[in-house]
Amino acid sequence: MAAIETHGLTKQYGDIVAVDNLGLTVEEGEVYGFLGPNGAGKSTTINILLGFRSPTTGQATVLGHDCSAESQSVRSRIGILPEGHHLCENLTGRHHIISAIETKNASDNPDNIIERVGLSTADARRPVSGYSKGMTQRLALAIALVGNPELLILDEPSSGLDPQGIKQVREIVREETDRGATIFFSSHHLEQVEKICNRVGIMRDGSLTTVADIDALRKKMGTNIIEVTVESFPDKAQVCAIAGVTNVKYTDSNIELTCEPDAKKIQILNQLDGMTRVEKFTEKDISLESLFESLTNENANMDTDSEDRLAVSLGGE
Repeated sequence: MAAIETHGLTKQYGDIVAVDNLGLTVEEGEVYGFLGPNGAGKSTTINILLGFRSPTTGQATVLGHDCSAESQSVRSRIGILPEGHHLCENLTGRHHIISAIETKNASDNPDNIIERVGLSTADARRPVSGYSKGMTQRLALAIALVGNPELLILDEPSSGLDPQGIKQVREIVREETDRGATIFFSSHHLEQVEKICNRVGIMRDGSLTTVADIDALRKKMGTNIIEVTVESFPDKAQVCAIAGVTNVKYTDSNIELTCEPDAKKIQILNQLDGMTRVEKFTEKDISLESLFESLTNENANMDTDSEDRLAVSLGGE
């Protein structure tokens, strides 16, 4: 049985199709990265999986339960870390954990969970109104872990965390998968997705455009990044117009060219050398971020801010 499965899942708001005939399968025990730009349909999909919204047509099941008809059964077996989580400011962190344990009829030791996410005993006994963003994120993760959920839905779990906290998230994800849990992981920190996930699904315009493991994606796209040191920067529009070039990025000292998998790189470099003098170049393995840009950016030759493109939110598209 798949942990998450949808068939023909569609959600419309008037004339707007937020999710379009979505077929999604997340296998038990895997770490699945769920990616896409704003407006791609991720938030709507997740809200349907949690039973907060009903589909217009199609079906979604989580752990074998229909998400619309059996939403309470779904939520009793999963842990949720939403990006826009809300905590009770007058309660201590420890009280939040105890409340979650009671709600789930779990037998967890609250102090063990608090220690696991890196909150100190002293901090856990303070009202959360005095917490930093990183501390509230740790607490929200702790709440999601209560009851050893079979499925964890984590949206931006690294948000607000320092490097040590981000490392702890990775360790917790590995520990959870080691005990058999499934992780549905949505993040715009693609470095973390690359380190954690087995597979990724990329949403665009309400549909999954790509589903593959990361190594297969790289193989499919090829080694198609060329970093070029030039004597002077030529007109960017001219570089973008070179056949086989799909994206151009100027840094302080180099030009980074993303090329089609079968592009003739020598010809590209010769054309660039005709615009300026090419001093040296290096071929690089394509990163998940570059893959994401290539697969989702409608105007691949136009530079846009990656944070805007990759931001993910449970609260809305």
